[in-house]
Amino acid sequence: MEPGLKRGAALLAALVAAFVPLWAAAQAPMLAGRMGDKALIVIDGRARTLGVGQTAQGVTLLRWDGDDALVEQGGVPSRLRAGVAPVAVGGGVPPSSGREIVIAAGPGGHFITGGTIDGHAVRFMVDTGATLVALGRAEAERIGIDWRHGQPVVTQTANGPATAALVTLATLRIGDVELANVPAMVVPAPMPNVLLGNSFLSRLQMRRENDLMRLELK
Repeated sequence: MEPGLKRGAALLAALVAAFVPLWAAAQAPMLAGRMGDKALIVIDGRARTLGVGQTAQGVTLLRWDGDDALVEQGGVPSRLRAGVAPVAVGGGVPPSSGREIVIAAGPGGHFITGGTIDGHAVRFMVDTGATLVALGRAEAERIGIDWRHGQPVVTQTANGPATAALVTLATLRIGDVELANVPAMVVPAPMPNVLLGNSFLSRLQMRRENDLMRLELK
């Protein structure tokens, strides 16, 4: 599809979704993440795995790139984004009113989700063994973090000792959950994802349900 057509389709999906009747929005499907090579979509409180072209409970997955999905329900297309809204999973459990994050395990069993640091979009990977949220220098500079004025600290890497910088993130947000003043570490090496360490995780209650991780504000 041409870029212009892609933008047009995304705009159409956003406009249509904005005008879905309230009774339908209350049961709107939500993108929780990925399960292997399929999208994990929560429909009426039940987690379903869908490949492109597949349908479950009247919801058809039209397009999916890992973070964004275009689905059709009742002939109406809508765009879903992973990590943008809280997701309730299982047996009619009500939505969590912005207090909960649900992340599905991806390839290799890692829990990866989208979010923002200081308003800039990033990809997080949960790392319960990390003391702090950690990101590479290139990512920090893209976000606008002045790591050069951070507190220097020596860390041990696979290639030997390296000097990192301790900083404080003004805000860290995943879905509707946002925390302020989160300690973090900027490391010299590039990183494919921002590590979501215990400087964030310790401020939430964590529980694992099969291939889902649920994080709820204390």
